[in-house]
Amino acid sequence: MSNGETSRFVRLHVELIMEVTDAPQLTGAALDHINGDPSLPDEERRQSQETVKEDPAEALAHLIDPFDLVASVPGTELAQASWSSEELTDYDPDAEWNAAEWDLADDADGEG
Repeated sequence: MSNGETSRFVRLHVELIMEVTDAPQLTGAALDHINGDPSLPDEERRQSQETVKEDPAEALAHLIDPFDLVASVPGTELAQASWSSEELTDYDPDAEWNAAEWDLADDADGEG
């Protein structure tokens, strides 16, 4: 907004890399979450159960809710959220963190 007006909407970019240290425990927690959701139709429940059994990234996606990340921030209300998960095959946990690798270079230098 070039006229000095400030938008009341803010896009917050968050990227997390999680290490799965106990896949059966993660899968079990995701299945418990799915089975405990009374709003899921039977077909969607069955599909969700199958996907979390096959992919730890999907199990994690079922347990992480962006609303929970911001629900306690005073003076704000979540307007929209989306998230996804994917298994990383080329991640090196010992490599030095580099904002440019995560396409956050503009954010890191204050220009973004």
